Amino acid sequence: MRSEQEMLDLILSVAEADERIRAVIMNGSRTDPNAPRNIFQDYDIVYVVTDVAAFVNNPAWIDRFGERMIMQLPDTMGEAPPADGSFAYLIQFTDGNRIDLTLFPLASLERMGRDSLSALLLDKDSVVAPFDPPHDGDYLPKPPTAKEFADCCNEFWWVAAYVAKGLWRDEITYAKYMQDQVVRNQLMQMLVWYIGVKTDFARSPGKYGKYLRNYLEPELWTALVQSYADADIDHTWDAMFVMTALFRRVAQAVAAHFGFEYPQGDDDRVSAHLAHVRRLPKDALAIY
Repeated sequence: MRSEQEMLDLILSVAEADERIRAVIMNGSRTDPNAPRNIFQDYDIVYVVTDVAAFVNNPAWIDRFGERMIMQLPDTMGEAPPADGSFAYLIQFTDGNRIDLTLFPLASLERMGRDSLSALLLDKDSVVAPFDPPHDGDYLPKPPTAKEFADCCNEFWWVAAYVAKGLWRDEITYAKYMQDQVVRNQLMQMLVWYIGVKTDFARSPGKYGKYLRNYLEPELWTALVQSYADADIDHTWDAMFVMTALFRRVAQAVAAHFGFEYPQGDDDRVSAHLAHVRRLPKDALAIY
């Protein structure tokens, strides 16, 4: 596996040798001095170029970065291409390295977003405005409004009843979707706010909560892990009740901090409904 220095040297040498590439920017965790280093970190690179089409129309140019395991071109995959004229290559190499490389047109430079985790590696013409020292400011959680908090609670408890319905019907794929794609999203949002309260919104829980373990109390982390279940009906029921207990605890703490009203009535009624549906015989002719 090529080292970080080897990869950065390659990225820069390609740019230096090609007159069409005028600047190189690196984004993401490799610019963050506080991000944990690991062998799976990718290289988020932007080449500012004079002619994006010249590269796109000659796909062999990408071979200079090494042997590929697989590549994805997201801007060719059905959705409208970016309005700013950029074009992305997501490349996984056989040696384990990965580059997410975006070509950005020099003519549209003023439309380029400014990410707080950015570093200017090369600027042949001094056309890129200097970046502040990299920091995770763009990725820190924001305190919720009263409406955002209420909406999160409402969605959690509303869709929890869908999970119960799916489990009683033995529709495990439906139930798992509602649990893990909808209910869990609200739980994760509440956990982000909970961590924000604990850290004065000065720490990031990471993409998809990957750093939550660093900030949650051990018993809350254990509960979060236990909220993931296999496709067994009983195990999924157990996980659902773990989720509701965890959501209740962190949501009440968030509500207390901000002076919001926690919808205890919704919680009580839906929790009782979940317990009732779990006990409901399969040959029942009515729910109540």
